[in-house]
Amino acid sequence: MKPFTRYLVTKIAWYLLAFLAAAALNFFLPRLIPGNPVDQIVSGMGSGGTVSSASLQRIYATYIKEFGLDQPLIVQFGTYLNRLFHGDLGTSFANYPASVNSIVRAALPWSIALQLPAILIGWLIGNVLGAVAAYRGGIFDRTVFLGALGFSSIPYFSLAILLLYAFAVAWPILPSSGGYNFINSPAFTFGFFVDALQHYILPFLSLVLIVIGGQAVGMRSMAIYELGSDYVSYENSMGLGENRIIRGIFRNAMLPQITGLALAIGSLVGGALITEIVFSYPGIGTTLFTAIGQNDYPVIQGITILITLAVLGANFLVDLSYGFIDPRIRASQQGER
Repeated sequence: MKPFTRYLVTKIAWYLLAFLAAAALNFFLPRLIPGNPVDQIVSGMGSGGTVSSASLQRIYATYIKEFGLDQPLIVQFGTYLNRLFHGDLGTSFANYPASVNSIVRAALPWSIALQLPAILIGWLIGNVLGAVAAYRGGIFDRTVFLGALGFSSIPYFSLAILLLYAFAVAWPILPSSGGYNFINSPAFTFGFFVDALQHYILPFLSLVLIVIGGQAVGMRSMAIYELGSDYVSYENSMGLGENRIIRGIFRNAMLPQITGLALAIGSLVGGALITEIVFSYPGIGTTLFTAIGQNDYPVIQGITILITLAVLGANFLVDLSYGFIDPRIRASQQGER
């Protein structure tokens, strides 16, 4: 077996084991939450007094059988794995008969539209700021570093609350919650786009500012290391332009930052979930929070397994790319032959 093939097979085996372990935890941990979801559903039906006790008992027995809760946990786990490998995330307890797939499909675009631009724009601006600050030094470097360190140290939800208070309460120029005004219906119209954009600004800012800060701090550290390299001194002595030198520093310091970008994109499904909850944004975070409150096991499992797959997939792609571009890994593969 070729060295890289052996490296690839080993990585795939480890990631499969990690996925199976995550799937087991994903199934059993929600069931440690006190309470039975069917009890909540049936008690909600009987709260108005319009359904007789006998009817409630029949409904309860039907739901228990429908959701397979009358089976031993190990049998339920086997059914869960079988459905999972067929792409079926099950049926929601709290929104029966809606499928978990449809609930996730409705929420996922909102999270992607919010978080992917924040990650990409924040990554680009942060890395440029970090490289330029390291190269120029002086007051510009100190200002960028202190500002970036400050933003990168703030939790997502704390900045979200501060922005919410500043621009929706103290100075009410932007909406405080939701993805759009609830008197509107989602549609491909200019009016809805403007409405959604107004609701988008605060959650986006609360994410992108922290991403910029974290990337700027990381890139500045890597760029300062590169500035001490011999090739920078040589380029300065040759009289090369400042922009060209900065491009070289930026390029050589990018490997750790690219890794961070890949992992950030991989975790974007589950990233900054609390930010969505703070703004009641109709994404994955709000959906997961609602499902936890309702003991809706299938929805909790569906979202967390989606986050797990995204993170494992991103890590696998990073490991795979390192096998191609990192000379140390290639050398170790050659040494194992």
